[in-house]
Amino acid sequence: MKTLKVYIPGIKFPSISVTGNYCALSCAHCGRHYLEGMKKITRLSLVDKCFEMEKEGYFGCLLSGGMDSRLKVPLDKFKDEIRTIKEKTKLKINAHVGFIDKEDLEWLKYIDVVSLDFVGDNEVIKRVYKIDKTVNDYLKVLDILTEAGIRVAPHITIGLDFGKIHWEYKAVDILSKYPIDVLVLNVLIPTPGTEMENVKVSMEEALKVVRYAREKFNGELSIGCMRPFGKWREEFDKKAILIGVDRITNPPRKVLEWAKQSRNVEIYFECCVM
Repeated sequence: MKTLKVYIPGIKFPSISVTGNYCALSCAHCGRHYLEGMKKITRLSLVDKCFEMEKEGYFGCLLSGGMDSRLKVPLDKFKDEIRTIKEKTKLKINAHVGFIDKEDLEWLKYIDVVSLDFVGDNEVIKRVYKIDKTVNDYLKVLDILTEAGIRVAPHITIGLDFGKIHWEYKAVDILSKYPIDVLVLNVLIPTPGTEMENVKVSMEEALKVVRYAREKFNGELSIGCMRPFGKWREEFDKKAILIGVDRITNPPRKVLEWAKQSRNVEIYFECCVM
C-alpha cells in the first residue's frame, strides 16, 4: 500500500516574512495579501526568534517575504543570520528566493530546500506578475540551484492565468527533465481584493493537470497549501489522492480519515517539500 504523506505546517513550521507586508510587486492573484498572514521579523530579531522556536519544539520555518526592486526576496541581507541559525540550531529552512544569481550561492548553501514558483509561459508571467521576465529567467534560477546541488522544489499554480488552464502542461514537461525529487501543484485561490477575486478554476481541468503530472513526473508529487477551501477542497483532495499523489498539505479532516481506509498515512508538521 503506497504511503500518503500528509503535511500540516502551521503548527510547528511557521511562514516568516523578512519584508513585513512590503512587496515591490502587486501581482494579479496576490496583491500582497498573503504576506499579511506571515510572522514578521527584522535582521535583529530573526536569530532570537529561531532560538525561541527551537526551545518551543518547532521543526523549522519557511523564510519568505515580498520581492524587492531586484525581483529577489532579500534573504541575501540575512545571510549571516541564516548561517548562525543553521550552525546553532537543528531547525530546517525552506525558502522563497525570487530571481537569484550565482552570488547568492554563498548563503543558499545553508538552506535545506528552495521553493520556487514556476511559470511556463511568457505571456502569463507578464499578465500576472507584470514583470519583464521570461521562462528562460526561471530556468536560469533552476540551473543555478540544481548545478550547485541545492535542493529545489518547483511549484506550479494551476489556473494562474485568470483561471484558464493551458501552460501548466508545458511546465510539467519542462520540470520533469530536471533533477528534482518533489513537484508541488497548487490551485489558484480567488482572493478578495485582488484582480482575480471572481475567477473560478474548473476542478475537472485542474485534476487533468494532476493526472498529467502523475504520468510524466517520476519523483514525488505534492498537493501544496494553496487551493480553494470548503467543499471544493474536499472533493479535489479525494480525487487527487485517488490519482496517486504522494504528498498533500492541510487536507480536511474528513479527507484524512477517508484516506486512511486505503493508504498508509504519515503525518508531518512541516512544509510539504521537506
